[in-house]
Amino acid sequence: MSFWSYLSHRHQQLLTDAFQHASAVFQCMVIATVLGIAIGVLTYRSGWAGNLAILSTSTVLTVPSLALLGLLIPLVGLGVAPTVIALTLYGLLPIVRNSIVGLRGVDPALVDAATGIGMSRTARLLRVELPLAWPPILTGIRVSTQMLMGIAAIAAYASGPGLGNEIFRGIASLGSANAINQVLAGTVGIVILALLFDAAYVLLGRLTIPRGIRV
Repeated sequence: MSFWSYLSHRHQQLLTDAFQHASAVFQCMVIATVLGIAIGVLTYRSGWAGNLAILSTSTVLTVPSLALLGLLIPLVGLGVAPTVIALTLYGLLPIVRNSIVGLRGVDPALVDAATGIGMSRTARLLRVELPLAWPPILTGIRVSTQMLMGIAAIAAYASGPGLGNEIFRGIASLGSANAINQVLAGTVGIVILALLFDAAYVLLGRLTIPRGIRV
């Protein structure tokens, strides 16, 4: 069976897997974004705290994804739970690092001016510092999303949702008629999803970043 014939016969299952894959990555990115920005806000003013946050989140990336899933399965079981935990942990580093770098890069003169007109610390953070730090933060979110698109495929090892199941089925049946088609369909699907997510982030950047800051 040709690749196109395989897609035609399996399109319903592939669309379902693609939706589950995109949904898992999106939900984990929301959690990672909230946690990552919160960690950045709490630590960027302190040199040692910021460095500790970056070091801690970078350490997670040194753990192979299969090993992390293997450690999580006895604790939380198979399925969605280990997938969400693993993807969220892997997605933190770029967001934490870019949040800290972005917040530290805000011009102190602008912060002093905001203080001079009577803004509280919270108001300065929400109305001055975070908006100015948003471009690098968004870049970190984009990087994290691209990483998680690939890592999410490994979640099939823990019976997680997504296109990784197609890839694992193909690998498990190498030598059969459709093994290569299964691996290729899963891989191409992940690449397409990654491109669509990135295009969405480009649009989000155009809508949320003022033209002056973009320039």
